[in-house]
Amino acid sequence: MNRRVAALPPTALLHRRGTHRLIPSKYSGPDRLQELADTAAQLEDLAALSDVTDERPLAEGGLLPAISPYELPSGVRHAQVINAAFTYAHPLGSRFNNADRGAWYSAFQLSTAQAEVAFHKTVHLAEVARYEDEVEFDDYLADFSGEFHDLRCAKRFAACLDPTSYVSSQTLAEKLLESGSAGVIHPSVRHSRGTCLACFDPKRVANVRRAGRFRFSWRGKPTPQIVPVAR
Repeated sequence: MNRRVAALPPTALLHRRGTHRLIPSKYSGPDRLQELADTAAQLEDLAALSDVTDERPLAEGGLLPAISPYELPSGVRHAQVINAAFTYAHPLGSRFNNADRGAWYSAFQLSTAQAEVAFHKTVHLAEVARYEDEVEFDDYLADFSGEFHDLRCAKRFAACLDPTSYVSSQTLAEKLLESGSAGVIHPSVRHSRGTCLACFDPKRVANVRRAGRFRFSWRGKPTPQIVPVAR
């Protein structure tokens, strides 16, 4: 057996509708440039200025080396939301991506997506030692169909699920990307019995639609109150 193939996790055929990705509601509002511009000419100038440093338009124009514009969808509902997930990577990367290229992270269950978001936001608040904040998130649903690498029963890749380190998982993600992997199904690290998906291919993120909105409120404690919000 090829050693390169043997070093990768097993694959599973996935058909899943309505996975959950929570995105801050401020990114679901009206175009911020339109709010700043008084005339069409001003809007055009602001858009040109924004595109110089905005990674999503740069990627769509083929100016980011880690992702080709041919990988990014266009002309589909919420294409900008999809593309933003792959072009606005965290400076330190995330579990299954580095700083150069993002991924579409979602959860099979809404409660799992909420737990993941709550954990990471709470970490940020802990850094300033102040658990006081209120943030609204929109729930974006997406469907997936195809073959994905699967860590749910792959014990020898347990280090990729280390709750305190992304070193092993980012290393694996680089190998998977090189092999043409569509992404990784994995147990949630932040929610017991929850399941997550990290999709590497923007065009596999299908039928994206916006569902509910939720307000996360921290009031002096590390565990937020989460309530639905009418839109």
